[in-house]
Amino acid sequence: MIRAKGIGEQARAAAYAVKWLPLSLGIGIPVGAASAVFLRALDWATGERLARPWLVFLLPAAGAVSGFVYSRFGGASERGTDLLVERIHEPGAGVPRRMAPLVFLGTIVTHLFGGSAGREGTAVQMGGSLASAVARALGLGGEHLRAALLAGVAAGFGSVFGTPLAGAVFALEVLSVGVVRYDALFPCLLASVAADWTCRALGAHHTGYAIAPLMTSIGGLDPLLAVKSAAAGAVFGLAALLFVEASHGLRRLFLRASSSPVLRPALGGLAVLALAGLFGTRDYLGLGVSSSDPAAVTIVSSFRAGGAGWFDWLWKGLFTAVTLSSGFKGGEVTPLFFIGAALGNALSRLLAAPPDLFAGLGLVAVFAGAANTPLACTIMGVELFGAEHLVPLALACFTAYLFSGHAGLYRAQKVASLKTGS
Repeated sequence: MIRAKGIGEQARAAAYAVKWLPLSLGIGIPVGAASAVFLRALDWATGERLARPWLVFLLPAAGAVSGFVYSRFGGASERGTDLLVERIHEPGAGVPRRMAPLVFLGTIVTHLFGGSAGREGTAVQMGGSLASAVARALGLGGEHLRAALLAGVAAGFGSVFGTPLAGAVFALEVLSVGVVRYDALFPCLLASVAADWTCRALGAHHTGYAIAPLMTSIGGLDPLLAVKSAAAGAVFGLAALLFVEASHGLRRLFLRASSSPVLRPALGGLAVLALAGLFGTRDYLGLGVSSSDPAAVTIVSSFRAGGAGWFDWLWKGLFTAVTLSSGFKGGEVTPLFFIGAALGNALSRLLAAPPDLFAGLGLVAVFAGAANTPLACTIMGVELFGAEHLVPLALACFTAYLFSGHAGLYRAQKVASLKTGS
């Protein structure tokens, strides 16, 4: 057991804080600026796609070009977030500088031409790449490099969603299932807060979600609603498991279909176009956060009664799994928000529960199950929806984590302990 030894321990803590304050700001501020530019570029790409509907027909060609660029210039960056997680576990080599610009451009291409993807993977990879560049410039290695990479991940995640506390915890929690090391919490929190402030100061805006106040009872929550929240959490966990297994399975299928990194995303683009034609809607393309069409199914619409159908969550998952598994760049989290919110809306009808609350529970809980990060997602729910909903958020996220299995979005994530403890 490690024990504190007098004032020397506090002196070391003070030296640690003095050292990491400027380092964390030196990581968080540029990452926040990069996130602001990225969010503006995403808004532009989405607006262009909606204004020019014919752009979606170029999705296969865009995928082929993106695949060629990554195969020619990407190197290890092709592995994306998995590479970043591996380098945090073993930080010797750092993260390639090229990762940030490549994933930025690749994600914008995905959204401009209608691929179903998110933004968290891009922000996290940009954060890790920029943090690695700062660390190399300062000659940092070993545990210092590891802490810098974690701070970059926290800054990217916290700034792109406007949830700095969740960003700090996510960076630490995502590395291993069942074990969280808090040795880098201080730099992660500083970097995430600095990145969020910088991103907001540069004019980036985050979508707001409103949940009506709850009727409280025992322990601040109606017991029946607590049971319903936990039951919904189990379903959210199973939905997360379905998405993860479908994504990994489709990735293997595309690899068997073609060994060419250029042809695979072209095939994926054709598959997405075929799905859009089959379903007769474009609601499942792009981020899916909001739409100018009042009849469209989006994350925002899922917070209203009847704002999502019974299976919209499933179809969004299919579009996203095909897009990302074939080689397009982007993240999984915002599509998981869509999946969770739409599924929560459907479950609210089955359980006679508030649709806005259960959309909010699904938004964070499906992600909690897929990424194996229940604590970070509970905190994210509080940052997005308010502390009043802490108990149902925690019930949904931790139950989803239990039921989602040990596989996750990130194959480099280690299983440190079983979720059932045996």
